[in-house]
Amino acid sequence: MARINDSAATRTSLLEAARDVIRAKGYAAATVDDICAAAGVTKGGFFHHFASKERLGIAAAEEFNAAAAALFAAAPYRSDPDPLHRVLGYVDFRASLLQRDIVQFSCLLGTMVQEVHSTHPALRATCDREMSAHVADLVRDLEEAKSRYVPDAPWSAESVGYFMQSVLQGAFIFAKAKQSPETAAESLCHLRRYLETIFNQPLKEAVP
Repeated sequence: MARINDSAATRTSLLEAARDVIRAKGYAAATVDDICAAAGVTKGGFFHHFASKERLGIAAAEEFNAAAAALFAAAPYRSDPDPLHRVLGYVDFRASLLQRDIVQFSCLLGTMVQEVHSTHPALRATCDREMSAHVADLVRDLEEAKSRYVPDAPWSAESVGYFMQSVLQGAFIFAKAKQSPETAAESLCHLRRYLETIFNQPLKEAVP
């Protein structure tokens, strides 16, 4: 039993190290040696669990999205009975995460797919699947909010869900470029105002 627990702990350490090292350095620059050093694991331990860096990247993407899903599921806005409040609460919650270090609030999936989209098809497909799964969670609230507030609006809930994620991914890029969350925070404020507009709601300032 101890060996099983040790093996699981080693795998978890590698996944967490991959998450942090790749978000900090990028997929191409993050070497197996870097990840092993961050995890405190030997190369032998690495290859016992993963056949390649790409296989680790795929597993890390899946683990990252599962952790993100749990984080958002437990967020306070999830318990609001109004679907539009949940949509706006999601944006506010995202904005609150910008108080963390850039490496901690940026997206592992977005970081990887920008680099690997034409070179690692399996990893690209994993990032697409996991990012789209997150959009699908948003779409459920968006569809309910549209049905309640603007049933005849000409846009689809899915298209707005992808737009929201496009704004977020762009915000993360500028946070990295400027080494500051300020532009990202302003982008999320504009996103919130846009959502209030398309749902024909009075404009309010985002909750800090």
